[in-house]
Amino acid sequence: MQDVAVVLEDIAPPRSVFERSHSWTKAVLSLALIASVSSFFLEAQGLKLATLGLTATLLLGLVGVWAYSRATTYTAKGLARRMHVALAKDPQKKILVSYAGKVFFRNDAARDDGLIAANLVKDLGVFIVDAQETLTRLHEVARLKERATETLVTRKGMTDLTVTCVEKNLFLWEITGRAVTPPSGADEHAVPMITVGRNDSILFMNESARRLFGDRLAQFSEMLVDEAPIFGAINTLRTKSGLVPCFLQTIGDTRVRREICILPAREPSKGRLAVTFEDLPVATLKLSCEGEILHANRASRRLIQGETMEGTGIRDVFEGLGRPLDDWLREVSEGRLDTSTEFLRLKTETQESFLQVTLGQLPDDNGGALYAVLNDATELKTLEAQFVQSQKMQAIGQLAGGVAHDFNNLLTAITGHCDLLLLRHDKGDENFADLTQIAQNANRAASLVGQLLAFSRKQTLQPEVNHLEQTLADLTHLLNRLVGDNYRLDVINGEDLDAIRVDNQQFEQVIMNLVVNARDAMDGGGVITVETKNLRLENALVRDRATVPVGDYVSVEVRDNGVGIPEHKLQKVFEPFYTSKPVGEGTGLGLSTVYGIVKQSGGFVFADSVVGEGTTFTLLFPAVVPNVQMVTEEIAEVPLELTPAVAGIVLLVEDEAPVRAFAARALRIKGLTVLEAGSADEALKILQDKNLRVDLIVTDVIMPGLDGPSWVKMARVDRPDTPVIFVSGYADGKFGEDRLSIENSTFLPKPFSLAQLTATVDSHLNRVVDGLV
Repeated sequence: MQDVAVVLEDIAPPRSVFERSHSWTKAVLSLALIASVSSFFLEAQGLKLATLGLTATLLLGLVGVWAYSRATTYTAKGLARRMHVALAKDPQKKILVSYAGKVFFRNDAARDDGLIAANLVKDLGVFIVDAQETLTRLHEVARLKERATETLVTRKGMTDLTVTCVEKNLFLWEITGRAVTPPSGADEHAVPMITVGRNDSILFMNESARRLFGDRLAQFSEMLVDEAPIFGAINTLRTKSGLVPCFLQTIGDTRVRREICILPAREPSKGRLAVTFEDLPVATLKLSCEGEILHANRASRRLIQGETMEGTGIRDVFEGLGRPLDDWLREVSEGRLDTSTEFLRLKTETQESFLQVTLGQLPDDNGGALYAVLNDATELKTLEAQFVQSQKMQAIGQLAGGVAHDFNNLLTAITGHCDLLLLRHDKGDENFADLTQIAQNANRAASLVGQLLAFSRKQTLQPEVNHLEQTLADLTHLLNRLVGDNYRLDVINGEDLDAIRVDNQQFEQVIMNLVVNARDAMDGGGVITVETKNLRLENALVRDRATVPVGDYVSVEVRDNGVGIPEHKLQKVFEPFYTSKPVGEGTGLGLSTVYGIVKQSGGFVFADSVVGEGTTFTLLFPAVVPNVQMVTEEIAEVPLELTPAVAGIVLLVEDEAPVRAFAARALRIKGLTVLEAGSADEALKILQDKNLRVDLIVTDVIMPGLDGPSWVKMARVDRPDTPVIFVSGYADGKFGEDRLSIENSTFLPKPFSLAQLTATVDSHLNRVVDGLV
């Protein structure tokens, strides 16, 4: 189908044609006006001259009208000829008309659909009641906005109208019809059905309804005896044969229309209703007030996928999502509510399914019963669950950031002072083992916080260009130790593998988590395969609510031949704290950490699994040009013993007193001079002394008042060459941008050990001495 704007741009005549035509018209009409005015002055010269003036006025006016008509006709016919070439075979119905509706062109699709009248108003009147008003309104809107669109509900169905203003008085119409069809499963000849639009106008009646009510009904209210119908119950309706009790039920209810099924029930007391109840095209149950299923029609059995349900309880078929079913049944059966709707989960061992169930009272010989109308709500609840999940993930991310900042400060103080104690105890000391246990458990706590940050994508990564062949080669020995002797680890690297930019330490964490997960999925042994290869996407890849753009990627697959993951659980594997392992054997953070690290690195992760055959996790990272490098500081594990440092003056800025005390003590032990500040304001006051030499600044990122990057930028105005080490337990995304704008800076994440702190400080001070800064 061709775009109207593009077609008009191609076929419209030059603008000068319109302008010249209308210029001639305006000129002639202007002469007519002048002649008319002149006639009043000539009247004083005699009746004969006045008569001549009036005659000239009329002639010139007629010429003006003729010229304007010819100009419009010329324009319309010229466009019509061009449109015949461009739009004659277009599958959409297109018609070129004047402001009043005169047709200058219609394509084959419009003609085949019966739109053949000389004026469009006549064609529109077949399926639109107020055709002239609709045409005028859309033409006025199109004049103002160049295009007008409207969707109408008609007796033929849904009709989309698009009107484009080609010239001031020429409009191109595009008419697209969408038929109103009964819902799937409806037997048109068995169940009377009508479609009701806005203002209760009847848009559609099937043959059964026409036989019951006749052909001339225009409003739903014409059928009703009572003012307001009660759906899901017996109503008395006016039919061709008189008043008839009928069971009314809505199938689809939108702002535009609703479908209503009508079941005549001439003798409800003798059970005649149950006979037609079976053919009702909407899933419906008849229940006792206690919740026993008395009857389930064909549509409900198909929806629930049950052969027979009579005699079973509603509690055996559904489970509530919070509210007890007994309270719900009692509320409706006692008449406290006419109808009540709840979302229920279908009890099934296969895929999770949800139903929207509307419960209402139903007259019955035994004193009363209930009806339940069922609608499939699985897609709705899935979307709702996804939204709730995204909100939950956002809350976890915010919580993780707050916890990480405070918790990592505590862990820094604990591990730091523990390291200071270890300096005074050798391995033979009876307290050495206890201190080592404290340090190790503090590190485990730090790792847990790091996993939370990784999932919430709020950790501070230090990405660098990475060649996976070398990374996996270095990691293979550790992975073999992790999987054990009963498992075989195969690492397959593709040829000429492209480089990627990732935080190397975090990437190793991703691979280890996936390999350990694969090992746990294979009880007793198996093969774990890690395969890398280049991947070029010529078209965008869309799957699992993610869109992978066109480009070059490096794919990393981790495969196992284990038990596999059921489809309904596969959607949850990346959720934090979700685990299929027994209690005590998993934190539920392994795969969520993988997800967070990969997404924060700009990559994608997908999971595929077949129960009984195994699972494959696929990681996609954007490929980078190998010569693109990012300068990062490698924080290596160094021996705990302290070596004398290069003499220097360090300004330490930290708002947490325990962390500041540990860091200051560790640096002074190294022989450094340490100036302490508890806030950015204190640090700036210290630096106001122009004679004070400061060789290095060590500052926290998040502090009350000015944060680390902000106050450092102010200090760099007078001390542009002073190197900086930023430390933080949690830094938001903005910090990464700020740090890149501050040259000669390094990031040291908390919790850091005494050895890491002193090694990083030594590195910077040595550069100062060597004249590299």
